[in-house]
Amino acid sequence: MKKLFLVMIVLVLLLGCKKSTTYIGDWLLRSAFEGIPRGNATSFVIGTNVYLGMGFNSAQTNTALNYYLQDFWMWDTQKDFWTRLPDFPGQPRIGAVSFVLNGKGYMGVGYNGTDKLNDFWEFDPATNLWTQKANFMGTPRYGSVGFALNNLGYIGTGYDNNDNRDFYQYDPVADQWTQIASMGGEKREGAVAFTYNGKAYITTGTDNGLDLLDIWVFDPTTDTWTEKNKLNINTTYTIPRADGSAFVLGSKAYICLGYNSGVRVDCWEYDFVADNWTRKTDFEGSARQDAVSITFNNRAFIACGRSGNAFYDDIWELHPYDAMVVGD
Repeated sequence: MKKLFLVMIVLVLLLGCKKSTTYIGDWLLRSAFEGIPRGNATSFVIGTNVYLGMGFNSAQTNTALNYYLQDFWMWDTQKDFWTRLPDFPGQPRIGAVSFVLNGKGYMGVGYNGTDKLNDFWEFDPATNLWTQKANFMGTPRYGSVGFALNNLGYIGTGYDNNDNRDFYQYDPVADQWTQIASMGGEKREGAVAFTYNGKAYITTGTDNGLDLLDIWVFDPTTDTWTEKNKLNINTTYTIPRADGSAFVLGSKAYICLGYNSGVRVDCWEYDFVADNWTRKTDFEGSARQDAVSITFNNRAFIACGRSGNAFYDDIWELHPYDAMVVGD
């Protein structure tokens, strides 16, 4: 009996001392977005001002908008407060794409609850007014990605009753769209895009419900796409997802949140030189998808988002190399 008792103690100690995994990175809760909580909004940054609007909240009682929003806000990050600007004059929507060219914001495509859209708009921060521009050249769609490179805008992929991998370039001076080489790999919706050193990277998303593992880089000087290491190279981690959030901070890229067999909180860092991924501290807010990512002055934030019928207005800042402090 004495030997059996000692064995039991040893087993308890071994189980109790099981090694836990600790990741680096700290998420800090910042002042909340002052509009209605929402998922699938669109945002862009001009200088140190953040612009955020549109999106969806099924908990709202204003059924005249059918829960699809068209309000538009500016976050003065220097004074840390939000100002409601004139509503977006086009149709309310989710799944839009936005980017900044020459100090102006551009936003287009999306879904209004009934129709897929292909309209395209320019926002002037000097007047807080929107001007409709040439319609997006591709089919009406949502769940696309977009980015800006060398004073030109790009929109591609997305869903138009079929997943797509086609891509189009926008010239703001000529107000003209041109079709360019389609993205490599699979068709997709719900992917993420980010830019670094004059090139654009696209990864994740789904094709007919299949989570995708590939990552592609676009070189605008040659109009070519090159595949990088797939997300599952030499590991079993679960980066693949749809409707995640991505941003570049310093010399690394980050993918967080999204949906893969449920809403997620995990966050991953991409090393452009090594072409590999490192897991960071999990997002410290609620698990979610369809959040927006915001970067300025070498700072990065995640805002809003949704999980089922729960909608969020919180904003979190990532310090990727700090140790996690709970509740800061």
